[in-house]
Amino acid sequence: MADIRILLAGESWVSNSTHYKGWDFFSSTVYDTGTEYLEKELRQPGFHFEHLPGHLAATHFPQSLAALQQYDVVILSDLGANTLLLHPDTWLRGQSTPNRLKLLQEWVERGGGLAMCGGYMSFAGISAAAKYYRTPIEAILPVNIHPFDDRVEMPEGAVAQVSAPNHPVLRGIEGAWPALLGYNELMLKSGAELIAQVGEHPLLAVQSVGKGRTLAWASDIGPHWCPLPFLQWAGYGQLWRNVVTWLAGRS
Repeated sequence: MADIRILLAGESWVSNSTHYKGWDFFSSTVYDTGTEYLEKELRQPGFHFEHLPGHLAATHFPQSLAALQQYDVVILSDLGANTLLLHPDTWLRGQSTPNRLKLLQEWVERGGGLAMCGGYMSFAGISAAAKYYRTPIEAILPVNIHPFDDRVEMPEGAVAQVSAPNHPVLRGIEGAWPALLGYNELMLKSGAELIAQVGEHPLLAVQSVGKGRTLAWASDIGPHWCPLPFLQWAGYGQLWRNVVTWLAGRS
């Protein structure tokens, strides 16, 4: 059987700092990603993993259904809707370009598997800047998205409760989950399946859409909301291999 082809878009950032040293100051810029642990688990036999960093997504994210169909699974993580809506040809040159949120919806309906993972630029996000509320992406996810800042910070730690232990996404995962440090507050849609929750809020939910499947993971795939004990937990890798296998329709 062919490898499951995965595209992770987002999960990168550029930080600029100004350092003051008495009268003088200087600036420094750092580029980093949060893919290390997920990438390790998905660069294994049976999977073909690609990472498209956020600063390249506006130009390099697929712009046609045929290009999307090169993948079985697309994961959006910490990548706001504007990055996919505002190709430089539109933003800088005033030209018409494909609406990639609508393309993703059609791709899923034709059999693709889409996941959105939580973060400051996922779902609604910080100051509601991720802006997936009332988009074609919200229409196909198993959750509804708030129109306001949906972050729930849990510095004391919050442990998930499993709701559907027999779902294929949880195959081979047993025992208590390590604590998470935050998540996006979401609302489960009617007809979606809740797999795990934090308090009264969905953490992991799935649904079928046309011939395809979608999944929402409300927390990070790496720090800070997903801390080291969770990332080093044996269930982390098993969970994400199960997720992409289910999204690809292989389980």
